[in-house]
Amino acid sequence: MLLLRRGLSLKVLRKEVDRACFGKKAKQIMRPDDANVAGNVHGGTILKMIEEAGAIISTRHCNSQNGERCVAALARVERTDFLSPMCIGEVAHVSAEITYTSKHSVEVQVNVLSENILTGAKKLTNKATLWYVPLSLKNVDKVLEVPPVVYSRQEQEEEGRKRYEAQKLERMETKWRNGDIVQPVLNPEPNTVSYSQSSLIHLVGPSDCTLHGFVHGGVTMKLMDEVAGIVAARHCKTNIVTASVDAINFHDKIRKGFVITISGRMTFTSNKSMEIEVLVDADPVVDSSQKRYRAASAFFTYVSLSPEGRSLPVPQLVPETEDEKKRFEEGKGRYLQMKAKRQGHAEPQP
Repeated sequence: MLLLRRGLSLKVLRKEVDRACFGKKAKQIMRPDDANVAGNVHGGTILKMIEEAGAIISTRHCNSQNGERCVAALARVERTDFLSPMCIGEVAHVSAEITYTSKHSVEVQVNVLSENILTGAKKLTNKATLWYVPLSLKNVDKVLEVPPVVYSRQEQEEEGRKRYEAQKLERMETKWRNGDIVQPVLNPEPNTVSYSQSSLIHLVGPSDCTLHGFVHGGVTMKLMDEVAGIVAARHCKTNIVTASVDAINFHDKIRKGFVITISGRMTFTSNKSMEIEVLVDADPVVDSSQKRYRAASAFFTYVSLSPEGRSLPVPQLVPETEDEKKRFEEGKGRYLQMKAKRQGHAEPQP
């Protein structure tokens, strides 16, 4: 409860009300079905928790004023690094905060901490930025306006606007360049793209969906991480964990009753990491008026671990076709760019 204190201005009080109404915190203990055989929590499980927190806070904010009711739909997840592993028995603390709003979108920052309940020690495992758009409950194709937020500094709004424009441009570029599909190959050679590529087919049921009858973004991300993990495990044949996820772009909604195909293929390997491209295609099998379409896409990075949890070298990928060689070079460019950023010497964009 917020109390009006002596000398507390209405502006300051409004900010405190905003934080109380639009902040989101949650806790969840990690169980065996959340983790792999080595006891490390699946990256997809964490991504699903992150998305649920983002969906709650953005939907709450978009319905904070009188007007047409809506639900926030996930449009994009920025690059997410898995800073530290989370294990069975630890408690995940998820907190979310709205950091920027445009006319039709909401930017949410989500942090995840893991807590060892025996010692009380906590560590930061994930920081993620997500973008949502409000869809009308009356018409799911109608995007509503977002109530503005109050910024403590003008620079915050300017910085947020730059992030908004950058992600909007990249999301459109990604949609157009991701038109290809993953084709199976008979008797592939080890360490090739075809050897480890994998697909998962999933029928979208009611438990996967929002009130609108569309798939939760977190459900899609969890399935994407599962396929990427299979690709990585097939390639190196060791225990693997998610190291990072490049921006996940949600190009279109997926309806209840659709069949989705989640396909993964390795695009690049460094000495100790693997980049896997994951594509999500939706097939409206009961609606002949609609064609199969690309619903989402992303790049996942995995590392190989020994039984003791130490990082291991990974077998080097052998690209065979011209397209595979091109994707390998593009992946190498992304890897070198992120490596330079981590070292504080990022190269300028061409």
